[in-house]
Amino acid sequence: MVFGAVIIGDEILSGRRADKHLPRLIELLGVRGLKLGWARYVGDGAPRLVETLRQTFASGDIVFSFGGIGATPDDRTRQSAAAALGVDLALHPQAEALIRERFGSEINAHRLQMGMFPVGAEIVPNSYNRIPGFSIRGHFFVPGFPVMAWPMVEWVLDTQFHALHHADDYVEEAITVWDAYEGQLIDLMETVTARYPDATLFSLPTVAVPGERRSIELGMKGAAACVAAAMAKIRLEVATRGYEWQDKR
Repeated sequence: MVFGAVIIGDEILSGRRADKHLPRLIELLGVRGLKLGWARYVGDGAPRLVETLRQTFASGDIVFSFGGIGATPDDRTRQSAAAALGVDLALHPQAEALIRERFGSEINAHRLQMGMFPVGAEIVPNSYNRIPGFSIRGHFFVPGFPVMAWPMVEWVLDTQFHALHHADDYVEEAITVWDAYEGQLIDLMETVTARYPDATLFSLPTVAVPGERRSIELGMKGAAACVAAAMAKIRLEVATRGYEWQDKR
């Protein structure tokens, strides 16, 4: 099962706001033994948003969508999801009840728009202000506000996908090798890759600026036993070659 992310908003693409959802989603998945397969950024424009969601619905992946589910004119995610699926929007009974409870005598038609979801959708509870998001066809739509979105994602992961937590034999492990160039370690990388084909090697060099040390993050990802064996080989060989290294936390 693949997890994906769609992060929506012109303000992200223009730089008026920096995205915080992607690193947080990776973290929330990681502590549960899960990982993100892909991510896409898209603006608020309806045609591109509809096409993006049409593609992600067709993927069969589990997708978290952040942003654009408010009631202002620039919030088009609900409408675009319905269009991508070829269904109507309708006021969801549970969403209506929660919104009416939230606003009481101050309820109005504008606020009820936040409960208009694609037909067939279910609600995603919002513990912050009780105005729910929604889910349909393996997609979970949450607000753009982190204080609301992240607890909602956690609720989804812990209630809908608890059986997947730590189900895969998958770990990542790495060391930081100081004052080394990738070219000096390519033969080691090739040896480890050939010896441990069931794990995947990764190498992330830094570009040192004045006053900083050059380094390479060298690691493996895959089945725990295979990663442990490969990393033991890497640590031994790096030390033998005289490089200073430390475990990456």
